[in-house]
Amino acid sequence: MELVTPGIGLVFWMLLSFTIVLIILKKYAWGPVMKALKDREESIENALRSAEKAKDQMAQLQADNQKIINEAKIERDKLIKEAREVKEKIINEAKGQATIEANKLVETARANIQTEKIAAINEIKNQIAIFSVDIAEKILSRELTDKNKQKDLIDNLLKEINFN
Repeated sequence: MELVTPGIGLVFWMLLSFTIVLIILKKYAWGPVMKALKDREESIENALRSAEKAKDQMAQLQADNQKIINEAKIERDKLIKEAREVKEKIINEAKGQATIEANKLVETARANIQTEKIAAINEIKNQIAIFSVDIAEKILSRELTDKNKQKDLIDNLLKEINFN
C-alpha cells in the first residue's frame, strides 16, 4: 500500500521542491509575465482611449465640416441674392435710360415736326406773297382803262392760280 499512500518524507521533499520551484517562478517568471500582462493591459487601455479620442475628433471634424458646408451654402445664397439684386438694378437702370432716350427722341421729333410745320407755313405765305405780287404786276402792266377789263383780268388770274 505504499504505492497508494505516500510516505511523510516524500511529501515533505515534494512540498519543499514545489515551494522552491514556486519561489523561483515567482521571482523570475511571474514578475515578468505579470509585468508583460500589465503592460499589455495598459497598452490596450491606451489604444482604446486613443480610439475614443479619434472617434471624438472625427465627430468634431464632421460637425465642423457640416458647419463649414452650411456657412458656405449661406454665403452662396447670399452671393446669388446680391447678384440677382444687382441684375435687377442694372435692368431697371437700363429701362430708365431707354425711357429717357425714347422721350428725348420723341421730343426731338416733335420739335422737328413743329419746325417743319412753321417752315411749311412760311413757305406757303411766301408763295402767296409771290403770287400776289405777280398778279399785281400783271394788272399794273396792262392798260386798264375799262373796269370790265380789270374785273375779267382778275377773274382769269384767279382761275390760273387755282389750277396751279
